[in-house]
Amino acid sequence: MKAFFEALDERSRSADSLLCVGIDPRAKNAEEARKVSLDLIAATAPAAAAFKANAAFFEAHGPAGIEALIEVVGAVPEEIPVILDAKIGDIASTAAAYAEACFGVIGAGSVTVNPYLGRDSVDPFLAHPGRGVWVLCRTSNPSGAELQDDTLDSGELVHERVARLATEWAGPARLGLVVGATQPEALAGIRAIAPEHWILAPGVGPQGGETDAVAAALRADARGVLVPSSRLVGGASDPGAMAADLRDALRAIRPKAVPARNRGLAVDLHSSGCVRFGEFTLRSGVVSPIYVDLRRLSGRPGLLRRVAASYGSVLGRLAYDHVGAVPYGALPLATAVALDRSKSLVWPRRESKEHGTGARVEGEWRPGDRVVLVDDVVTTGASALEAAGLVREAGLIVEHLVVLIERDPGAGSALADAGITLHAITTLESLVEDLGAAGAIGEDERRTVAAFLAGR
Repeated sequence: MKAFFEALDERSRSADSLLCVGIDPRAKNAEEARKVSLDLIAATAPAAAAFKANAAFFEAHGPAGIEALIEVVGAVPEEIPVILDAKIGDIASTAAAYAEACFGVIGAGSVTVNPYLGRDSVDPFLAHPGRGVWVLCRTSNPSGAELQDDTLDSGELVHERVARLATEWAGPARLGLVVGATQPEALAGIRAIAPEHWILAPGVGPQGGETDAVAAALRADARGVLVPSSRLVGGASDPGAMAADLRDALRAIRPKAVPARNRGLAVDLHSSGCVRFGEFTLRSGVVSPIYVDLRRLSGRPGLLRRVAASYGSVLGRLAYDHVGAVPYGALPLATAVALDRSKSLVWPRRESKEHGTGARVEGEWRPGDRVVLVDDVVTTGASALEAAGLVREAGLIVEHLVVLIERDPGAGSALADAGITLHAITTLESLVEDLGAAGAIGEDERRTVAAFLAGR
């Protein structure tokens, strides 16, 4: 069984759909709920990226309703992920029992949870390998503003704080966020905080949510937002046709999406000291007004997790078997990226190992496997080329290098000559531009760095 969010990515692409069909059977008894739900699944499966079963509409019918829910979840085609909409939130020991019920008994692939009790109420759900968790951030109901839009002493809104905490609890391979499409400003703000996480965006249609808000929240790969519909689809005279129409309407919004760079991440890199301004002598002897030191991420696990998650915007489009670390500075970051993407890690040794197995490329792999190299910053590309040579000598295939920051645009040409495509999450120029736009640096600093970069 594939991990939930990996399966969601695959299903969204294969069905070319962002539609999540809601199963909310407003029935007189358990048998009617079962039949209505099974008929809905059969009619709408071709258009669905996922199904979302609302537990309450089954639990209302007692034990027979729970049995119907289990049967309905089991009837969803294997390739279509299932969300159990339960909005659970309780202390850790009770949450562990809820998690076993949702995953072990009902068989859902993921579940919605209420984070009001904090991290230890969510961890028991994350403890189930391969299952997904959706954390409520900003709900679509009108009175959600009473708590979720309050401003904290830090200046953050409550829902923004929840989103930021959730991205520290788990990366996009394990956790998604629930943000109502009825709240376009919240949706845009949370997308900036969590650029790679899937967002479940209820409220399009009868509740007043607009597809433009969904379009603005799409990830760089034009996916990453799942739009649930229960009343429009379930209440239609022809649910299959309605589901297909909604799927097509959501397809049509994707060309409008122009994803913004994640300025929040740039600001955090600056405030953490990973990006500094002043006078710094580089290895080449050149004096630079900007210095990038991503080794500091090792002491900041929350930021390291967010940086690792940002690589998903590129890695989600590539085919590979292993994440490969460019030794040795990128090992912590590549490890975090591999964990975030649920992929194995390999890395080459610059020197031969004269004891044990004598391995030159560490990890579990087979000749012919594909490795995507990961580094933090690329300047000339020399380190990546050396790593690629060692990995290729072992019989593995290397065609791509993904970095957080491209410092010098000349690196791409050198790598291309070796058959390697460079992918950068951002460039040094863009990073400085984002910091200036966010007010994190002054105009003088921005101009000084811009002049230095222009004169390279």
